[in-house]
Amino acid sequence: MAKILAVDDDVTILTMIGNILQKDGHLVTKVSNPLEIKMEQVGYYDLILLDLMMPGEDGFALCSKIRELADCPILFLTAKTEESSLVNGLALGADDYICKPFGVMELRARISAHLRREHREHSVRMILGRICFQLSSRQMLVDHQEIPFTKAEYDICEFLAKNRGLVFSKEQILEQVFGFDSKSNDNTITTHIKNIRLKLSDYHCMPIKTVWGIGYKWEETKAEL
Repeated sequence: MAKILAVDDDVTILTMIGNILQKDGHLVTKVSNPLEIKMEQVGYYDLILLDLMMPGEDGFALCSKIRELADCPILFLTAKTEESSLVNGLALGADDYICKPFGVMELRARISAHLRREHREHSVRMILGRICFQLSSRQMLVDHQEIPFTKAEYDICEFLAKNRGLVFSKEQILEQVFGFDSKSNDNTITTHIKNIRLKLSDYHCMPIKTVWGIGYKWEETKAEL
């Protein structure tokens, strides 16, 4: 199941898209007025469908805004086939386009292809709101900016992020990240987390929360407007 945002001022098309994708098991959020999109939530979708020509705000402008906040595939729904328009859309961050009118099978196939590719790409990266972990290169980025973590700091962040929502004591973090035979102590974890928070403070991003009397947990950070 994927979380999909569909934006189109044509309610008939929007209803058809919703019915098709919901039958495939996807969770579809339908928006007919682009000005009503909750921009702080766009980072939580797995794929976004945008109509190109809409009153109030067209798909080009909307795509540009969304791409600053979300890393998921963006597909244009367009009746325009002029090469210049399509090139412009792709340059703004769109991944693909579907020309209207489109058939049920084409819509399903194009969306499935992008979701499969996204799943493969995410096997080496993990995106949590504003934060992206490049797992293969062991880097953590906030708003596309790499944070200069030490190896230990990165390891702590990755461990908590992969187990987000769960609370871990300093002893548990020490054992999971540094191993049972580590010569470090609980104060080491306290110091590392203090340094992590200091490095993230410039980005107003504090995903590691203190649970008083127990330990720490990771909470996803929402994209900012």
